[in-house]
Amino acid sequence: MEMNALCSSPTLKNPPGTFPSSPSLQGNRPRVSPLLSSESRKVSFCERPPLRRNCVLASTVQLDPSLKVKSKAVDLANELKGTSIFLVGMNGSMKASLGELLADVLRYYYFDSDSLVVQAVGGESAVKPLEENNEKELRSSETEALKQLSSMGRLVVCAGDGAVLSSRNLAYLRHGISVWIDVPLEILAKEAMERGKYSPFTWPISTSDSFPEVLEKLSKHYEELKDGYATADARVNLQNVASAKGYEDVEVVTTEDMAMETLKEIEKLTRVKKMMEAAARPF
Repeated sequence: MEMNALCSSPTLKNPPGTFPSSPSLQGNRPRVSPLLSSESRKVSFCERPPLRRNCVLASTVQLDPSLKVKSKAVDLANELKGTSIFLVGMNGSMKASLGELLADVLRYYYFDSDSLVVQAVGGESAVKPLEENNEKELRSSETEALKQLSSMGRLVVCAGDGAVLSSRNLAYLRHGISVWIDVPLEILAKEAMERGKYSPFTWPISTSDSFPEVLEKLSKHYEELKDGYATADARVNLQNVASAKGYEDVEVVTTEDMAMETLKEIEKLTRVKKMMEAAARPF
């Protein structure tokens, strides 16, 4: 999948806070509405951190660990049949990088629902006033974004924290396969402190907070969201992946490690679905 890497700010064709009608499908690729245009994708891609990839040197040949991930994705593609994948969990670079890698190997499109909401309400400068004075409108825009995304196929979507805050949002996630990407809060807090930039409307923290304060606030936020995350079809826990790989430090887990585990979990789900469909057929 080829994407333009330019980072220009898009001009919305719809008034702030409004969404165009739901897009229809054309062939195997979705026909994207103005909100989900290629320019929208530019912003999402530019805001995401770079993929964290490791290469292992074997003799004089450099082996790309993503080859195994690509091979697994090829094997799984026919079983998925274009079913979209929604990644839920606390926002962080691992979830974003994982979403980009999965979209690449599956030849899907990638979207960050938070970025779409920010564009829909008129930019980051408009988010804070809405959060303080009209959170209902903000959440409504979030729900509308998920509604449009769920109507399309062949997507990998990094869903924002608010995706699990309402039963309606959870229902839209059921249009695809949802996977909870569970990353230790200590890693997310450290990452937030290092980057100095937090999710504009999902994390109740500020740049003046100390590390203990950030960790405490994220822990409280996590407690409010974990029941919603638990409704996902599958869960990929970074600590468990590190343990299975024999890593002593969880921070050395790569995007490829998480991608392989995610694809394995999705493969299990497709097998179960296939078995249930076979069992439902009349003899």
